Amino acid sequence: MSNLSAVNQNEFNERVIESDLPVLIDFWAEWCGPCKQVTPIIEELAGEYHGKMHMFSCDVDSNQDIAVNYGIRSIPTLLMFKNGEVVQQIVGLTPKASIKQKIDEIL
Repeated sequence: MSNLSAVNQNEFNERVIESDLPVLIDFWAEWCGPCKQVTPIIEELAGEYHGKMHMFSCDVDSNQDIAVNYGIRSIPTLLMFKNGEVVQQIVGLTPKASIKQKIDEIL
């Protein structure tokens, strides 16, 4: 079972903007090779930060409105939200240690 669940347009406000915890979203697409390398890292981090930060995946092909709204031009892109606002962005294939450092800065 994955620690990472998907978020879509219908539930975005409730699960991300109104979240009581910081949120990380992994923007990806099925056809994206680097995305397939980042997703397992985010799944691991979702387990490690359970209860401290919510983590979701967002398929940009299925959720184009979200991707356009947040200016997602390259994938994978990780956006981190705190109090409903984007506070961090990571674009491209990034090592787990670098992602953890950014998460720890937010927490």
